[in-house]
Amino acid sequence: MPESDYIGRFAPSPSGELHFGSLIAALGSYLQARARRGIWRVRIEDIDPPREVPGAAETILRQLEHYGLHWDGDILWQSQRHEAYRERLAWLREQGFSYYCTCTRARIQSVGGVYDGHCRTLNNGPENAAVRLMQHHPVTQFHDGLLGEIHADARLAREDFIVHRRDGLFAYNLAVVVDDHFQGVTEIVRGADLIEPTVRQISLYQQFGWAIPDYVHLPLALNREGLKLSKQNHAPALPKGDPRPVLINALQFLNQDVTHEWQDLRTEELLQKAIAGWTLNSVPKIQHSQTRLAEL
Repeated sequence: MPESDYIGRFAPSPSGELHFGSLIAALGSYLQARARRGIWRVRIEDIDPPREVPGAAETILRQLEHYGLHWDGDILWQSQRHEAYRERLAWLREQGFSYYCTCTRARIQSVGGVYDGHCRTLNNGPENAAVRLMQHHPVTQFHDGLLGEIHADARLAREDFIVHRRDGLFAYNLAVVVDDHFQGVTEIVRGADLIEPTVRQISLYQQFGWAIPDYVHLPLALNREGLKLSKQNHAPALPKGDPRPVLINALQFLNQDVTHEWQDLRTEELLQKAIAGWTLNSVPKIQHSQTRLAEL
């Protein structure tokens, strides 16, 4: 049973199998939650069917279990949460905090790439339109538990961003805020590639009048070309063999004190040692290459 009010989570999208970069985010959030004697939840962010790979969600869950990262409670599937998102969209509409926008990407690019509020006062209907948040209280900075004060691009922070897409799909920023609040998440530990949308998510928390969770953004693993390990960059899936060498590699990436007798430990024992020795302050504050990736 948890001994604190801490609730963390790992929320992958089923657009492919987990890779080493995914493991960094999963392991970091898992260790942070377990070291705080809290709850660690898993959510499958399956709200973008065109990007999803059939069977990927089930594979991800098997990978987490294979690497000893066992979660608490039931899996939350975003595909089963549409009613909650619709309710929040209706609330924003009723409060006058959103509006319909028919602007194309080409038009937005023509004005510098940041939306200029063109449709704010046009009273468009819903046909062939996205829904944008009417940004009244932009968030230009926030505190990161690893990186300190983060300052956002002021133009992006002030932008009326999309909360419901033109194609009828719910926007990531809306869904992640609604679900993190629903699950009671107190701290979000994830990769540094998600720093930019954080200020938008915080602004949504403020619009809804909800408590804002803490944030920690972990360094990104890069390939030899200096690109982020990602499904788009064809990062190899996590190996299916002995998970312990890969976990040791991930712990070294996070600059943790790695035990030398790991060969004599079961996966569960290795992770218990990692939990006992977890130090967030030791985690590197910049993204970096993982030189041993080719060995995985």
